[in-house]
Formats: sequence, C-alpha cells, structure tokens
Amino acid sequence: MKISELSRRTGVPVASIKYFLRQGLLPAGRATAATLAEYGEEHAQRLRLIKALTTLGGLSIAATREVLGAVDQAHSSESALGAISYALPVPVAAQGAARQKAETAGEAEEEAQDAADVTAGAEVAQLLADLDWQAPTTSPHVQGLTVALEELRRLDAQYAPGELAAYAKLAESVARLDLERAAGLDDPVALAERAVIVFAICAPVFELLRRLAQEDQVRRRVAGAGRGGPDGPPA
Repeated sequence: MKISELSRRTGVPVASIKYFLRQGLLPAGRATAATLAEYGEEHAQRLRLIKALTTLGGLSIAATREVLGAVDQAHSSESALGAISYALPVPVAAQGAARQKAETAGEAEEEAQDAADVTAGAEVAQLLADLDWQAPTTSPHVQGLTVALEELRRLDAQYAPGELAAYAKLAESVARLDLERAAGLDDPVALAERAVIVFAICAPVFELLRRLAQEDQVRRRVAGAGRGGPDGPPA
C-alpha cells in the first residue's frame, strides 16, 4: 500500500508517518521508485503501537523508541510483556530520586533519609515475601513502591505497613484480569500493543473507578450523618 493508504488505515497523518520514519520508529517501506515506497500490514501494526504509545500512553519519542527496541528484542510473549512493563516510566521513582537528591543539605538529614530508605525497603521486601510475588529488588516497580512508602513516612501519613497487604491482594486480582486480556496473543507486536493498552492506558481508568467508589462512599457517609448517623432514624 502507498503511504496515503497507510495513513487512511491507521488514522495517522502522512506527515506523522514521515516523521516516525525519520526518527527510526517505523521501518522503511519497500522502495518502488526514487521517492515512492510500498508498505505492508507490519507497518500498519507498528503504527498502531506507536500511536498507542505516543498519543494514548503519552510517551515521548525517546521513550517510545526505548519501548519499541525492547519489544523488538523480545523472543516470547512473556519477555514482550516484561519489556513493556519495564520500559514504561515509573513516575514515583523519578520524583523520589529528585527529592532525595534535593534533601542532602546536611549530615543529619542524610542519616534520617538513609534510615527511612532502609525501613521502607524492608517493608517492601517483607510484603513481597508474604505475598510470594516474584519481583527482583532491581525492578523499577519495587524501587518506586519503596520511594512511595518513604514519602508517606516523610509526610507522617500514619499508614500501617500491614494495610498494604489488603491493597496488594486487590492489585493481584486486577493484574490477573489485565493479563487475561492478553491471553492468546503470540505475535510480539500485537501483544505489545495490547500490553500498552493494559499497562499504560487502563491504569487511569482503574484509578478513576477507585475515585468514583470513594466518592460514592463519602456521599453515603455524609447522607448517613445527616440522618443522625448509621444508627439514626431512617429518612
């Protein structure tokens, strides 16, 4: 197909396709003339993945190139899913690294931060052991969770470490549902496209569902308090 047809099939403007070609995100088509080329279904599939990463996933060109490179090197469905999971950014870890770097003004602060690092790291390690989850300490998600717990402690959020297990069990159920959506896909690119949707795009949907549930619970409690509380007279 010509580049114009490729554009129509994928919904990606011709100018964007040419830009992706120049950036090396999209393989070159088969040259048919000095300025013409033909493209196949593999180009359309790749463009859908690029669109998912850049438009829906909100990744930069550099981050997209990293994800695509990881997908291209994957040799199985499991490695493709792992590549996508690790290549997508972990904002909490990045923010925490910047905060830790800024909080090195004095020796006392450094010692306090080191103590918080050790405590949070131990909590995460214990949680993973209790749940029997397979995640190495080098995982960006382990590091991100550690930073998040450090931040909770710094803000004196008064969370109980044992409470994490209940949230983790819910997360485990969601993860099973996520991966069930990718079942039966053997092609690495198709699997990567689905993984991007699950990992990068469905996460905000789940977060919004959680917030809607919270809103519902708040409204119910407010309504109950207005009637004299949960044990008050019926409306």
